[in-house]
Amino acid sequence: MENTIKVERAILNLTQGDLAEKIGVSRQTINSIEANRYVPSTVLALKLSKVFNKPVNDFFKLSEGD
Repeated sequence: MENTIKVERAILNLTQGDLAEKIGVSRQTINSIEANRYVPSTVLALKLSKVFNKPVNDFFKLSEGD
């Protein structure tokens, strides 16, 4: 799975820490999601959707073979 979380976060001028605080996770979790090392739960994806005011599929995409 690929994502554009870093881009969406930059558009809103949020640091990893800012975004983490808004959705109730650690900065390290945001870093891991952005680096595609961690796939967030549905609840976490929906929280990101709310912050970005966009549907989940706008910033998460399936990769070939997913």
